[in-house]
Amino acid sequence: MADITMAANMSPGLLMVVERAKRDPQAKLRSLARFIDEAALTRAYHALRKDAAVGVDGITKEQYGQELEKNIRNLYERMKAGRYRHQPIRRVYIPKEQGKTRPLGISSTEDKIVQQAVREVLEAIYEQDFLDCSYGFRPGRSAHQALRAFDRVAMRGEVNWVLEADIRSFFDSLDRTKLKEMLQQRVDDQKLMRLVGKCLHVGVLEGEVYTESEGGTVQGSVLSPLLGNVYLHYVLDLWLERDVLPRLQGKAHLIRYADDFVIGFEREDDAKRVLAVLGRRLERFGLTLHPEKTRLMPFRRPDSGTTGGKGPATFDFLGFTLYWRETRGGRWALAFKTRKARLSRAFMAINDWCRRHRHLPVKEQHAALTRRIRGHFNYFGVNGNLRSLEKVRWAATSSWYKWLCRRSQRSRLTWERFEDLLRSFPLPPARIRVRIWALSP
Repeated sequence: MADITMAANMSPGLLMVVERAKRDPQAKLRSLARFIDEAALTRAYHALRKDAAVGVDGITKEQYGQELEKNIRNLYERMKAGRYRHQPIRRVYIPKEQGKTRPLGISSTEDKIVQQAVREVLEAIYEQDFLDCSYGFRPGRSAHQALRAFDRVAMRGEVNWVLEADIRSFFDSLDRTKLKEMLQQRVDDQKLMRLVGKCLHVGVLEGEVYTESEGGTVQGSVLSPLLGNVYLHYVLDLWLERDVLPRLQGKAHLIRYADDFVIGFEREDDAKRVLAVLGRRLERFGLTLHPEKTRLMPFRRPDSGTTGGKGPATFDFLGFTLYWRETRGGRWALAFKTRKARLSRAFMAINDWCRRHRHLPVKEQHAALTRRIRGHFNYFGVNGNLRSLEKVRWAATSSWYKWLCRRSQRSRLTWERFEDLLRSFPLPPARIRVRIWALSP
């Protein structure tokens, strides 16, 4: 499916690159920059999100598109003449768990177009190289597929130990020099490499303060997820596939979504051996395991004859807590529930939105709340997680009522009147939308 989707959006020239990369995994591909022409830049423009945040120049996608042909032609001429310069990125912060924040870099619309066009070329090559264990930010792949992959190997009894790993500040820490060396194993085109360099060596504008960093890639840029996948493909995926797994006594499975990964092991001694060398392997490439968030734990499926007992350790992956649960038929199945921190963050985000927008017309509030709740349900609505979804829906209902009550001091909104309002403007029901495992709980 992913190959069909990619092929439908590619130029004939890039399709030839795909075939060459697939046919010869060791080949260095030349003359790649020529595929970034006006047609490719136009495709890149249309691939951008309509509601994407603006960069330092304040130009939206809609504004850029008002004279699209002229702007694309001007951009292409500057790129061809070597006069294109990447503008500084705008630094913003988004909230994380426990009051922490994550820095994001927002590029200008024009720079996003260039990044997307470069990404299209690199993706044509590296989608042929990436291993099946990699799921993040790839065409036709998703976090739900990563969870299904872990479920399959766990239910086959091939996971008795889990190494839960966390790379500290991955995108800020990767070594640019080593990244370029990795790219040059497949890319023999200095023009394309210079474009990649311009996207990497870019300043940051935070308020009125301009800074430049010596390492890393901008988290939030269009190109960064692919570059991060390339980096970990060489640092982690290939290393495990070629050097580590053949030396183990039992089976092991890596499941990676961008820089978030777990490794499931059949044997404890194999798990301990890999944990002992993993940190040193990453350090060779400028990366560090977070000591408090990296742990090895038993995760054996409980005996099917055990009833009423507590399963082994749980662990968090991709916003879910994974654990063993006994089914109605007396068997044990892997189960998924929304991670507590993510659940709390959803509650706070909904309450904050209702507070800040309580004076909007009820119809507008309902439409926006519905979009937010459905977005949450589309991701977390996996089988076995209905109770968490119901909590989110109840939190949304309570917050909406609370802030509708406070938008006027003249008339108090009773719960009965609010129930009448909900009949006209119902919130989405808690419903399972994605099946991760086939066994009914």
